[in-house]
Amino acid sequence: MEVRSRAPGKIILAGEHAVVHGSTAVAASIDLYTHVTLRFPSSADDEKTLTLHIKDMGLEFSWQIGRIMEALPGFTSPNPFTPISCSPEQLPSVASLVEEQKIPEAKIGLASGVSAFLWLYTAIIGYKAATVIVTSKLPLGSGLGSSAAFCVSLSGAMVASSGCISLDSSQEGWLSYGETDLELVNKWAFQGEKIIHGKPSGIDNTVSTYGNMIKFRSGILTRLKSNMQLKMLVTNTRVGRNTKALVAGVSERAIRHQDAMEAVFSAVDSISKEVSTIIQSPATDDVTITEREAKLEELMEMNQGLLQCMGVSHASIETVLRTTLKYKLSSKLTGAGGGGCVLTLLPTLLSATVVDKVTADLESCGFQCMIATIGGRGLEICFKGSS
Repeated sequence: MEVRSRAPGKIILAGEHAVVHGSTAVAASIDLYTHVTLRFPSSADDEKTLTLHIKDMGLEFSWQIGRIMEALPGFTSPNPFTPISCSPEQLPSVASLVEEQKIPEAKIGLASGVSAFLWLYTAIIGYKAATVIVTSKLPLGSGLGSSAAFCVSLSGAMVASSGCISLDSSQEGWLSYGETDLELVNKWAFQGEKIIHGKPSGIDNTVSTYGNMIKFRSGILTRLKSNMQLKMLVTNTRVGRNTKALVAGVSERAIRHQDAMEAVFSAVDSISKEVSTIIQSPATDDVTITEREAKLEELMEMNQGLLQCMGVSHASIETVLRTTLKYKLSSKLTGAGGGGCVLTLLPTLLSATVVDKVTADLESCGFQCMIATIGGRGLEICFKGSS
């Protein structure tokens, strides 16, 4: 049996950092996916090994099923219907299974992801031999939700293979889960995110699971339906950043300049609300679309200015802003800032020549450029023999 799944990455369209201080944020899926293939042995050839192959990294890990049973007892009859957390008592056992793989020092950041994989697999499927292959178009640690897409895609394939969903495996092509099944997968993916990040907000895995866009404020997630097809140039500065330190820096600035920063957060809240209103309104002709894109460009520029006020920009981000401005394009950082990725809105009527030129300019600076459609589908499943 073979199951394939794919889950998208995410961007923050508006509201990053300010959301921590009570403002609204808007996040959206992007059509850059993490793919998972889950394959069970067709015979008794290899009924004793679980293998994880992270193809893009050229890494392969394998565990004897008996060793997993020894480290994580109690999953002879797993319950995929009930997502459970990896307890503080179980976490060291998972970590020991990962340590035994001797991950190269340069790739040690993957350890938490491998831990999440082991927990999700054992808790959902139990002690069955299998090969799991992961590929992704999402750069790691750049603010595009790569870990969430990993957890959602893994959970989607595992839940599908466990037989507890309503999909017809004889259907061809990419299939979408129903609402109840998506909710189950999202809860499992959140358990994986907790292993990787400790205290995740749940935004990333929710966007990756359901797709489209969400609005988030004070712990409340509201799913949005976009009526605009937006395209973005996503520029990865390749500059790593410390998200916790950046978040702490904004909080410290808010303490030092309370009134000024409250005004900044309030302005961001207004921007996020206006962004969500624009993207949900029907756009029936080119004139209406162009007008709305122009408004979004202004809001992106305003949001970026406010992020600079918060102190989370970076020299690499400013280079992207200057480069895209030469072509009269609007950009803003997405996520934590301090490096990471920058979004540039590509208007519907923009010529391909301009896109090629700005991409070439950015790549000459050493940046990685990706064109992505915003607000598309979430998790999808495909069974062997279909596409």
